Amino acid sequence: MKTTRILMAAAVTLTAGLALAHGGATGIVKERMDGMVALQKAVKAVTPIMRGQVDYDANAVRAFAAAVAAHSGDAMTRLFPEGSGGKPSEAKDAVWSQWEEFEALALELETLGHALGEAADNGLATTAAATSGSSMMGTTTMMGAQPATSGMMGQEVEEDPDMLAAMPADTLFTRISQTCSACHTKYRAESN
Repeated sequence: MKTTRILMAAAVTLTAGLALAHGGATGIVKERMDGMVALQKAVKAVTPIMRGQVDYDANAVRAFAAAVAAHSGDAMTRLFPEGSGGKPSEAKDAVWSQWEEFEALALELETLGHALGEAADNGLATTAAATSGSSMMGTTTMMGAQPATSGMMGQEVEEDPDMLAAMPADTLFTRISQTCSACHTKYRAESN
C-alpha cells in the first residue's frame, strides 16, 4: 500500500503542470521541458506494470529504464546552463546556487535508470519474494535510509551497481520516483 502511494505521488509530481510549462519556451529551456515530458510519458506507460495492474513486461521496463538513463546524468545537467532560468522556465534559482546537489540527483537518476535496465528480468518485489522466500524491499539506499524515505538530495551515489541490478524492478522504480520527486521539490517552481 505504501509503495502504491509513493508511485501515485511520483506520477502526480511528474505530470503536474508539465503540459502548461511549455508556454513560450524556446531553445534549451524547451529542450529540457521536452525531456521532462518524455520522462512523464515513460512513467505513465510503466506505472500500471509496477502497480501489478497489467502483466509484467520486462521489455517495457527496459524501455522505461533507457528513457530514464537517456534523460538524466550529464544529458540532464547540460540542459541547465547558467542563465537559463526565469520564465517560462520552472527551474528555481537553487539549481544553480546548489549545483552540486542538483548534479548529484541527476547522476543518481542515471545510475538508477541503468540499474533498472539490468534488473528488468527480476520482476516485481512481490513476485521475487514469492519465488525466493525473501524480499529486497528492506534494502537500504546508498544513503543508508530505507528506499521509501526522502532526504536523498545532495548525497553521492556510491551503491554497488551489481547490488542495484539484483533488486526487484519495482523497488528501483520507487527509488527513481523518489529521486524525481526530491529534485522537483527542491528545484522546480510550482506552475500557476
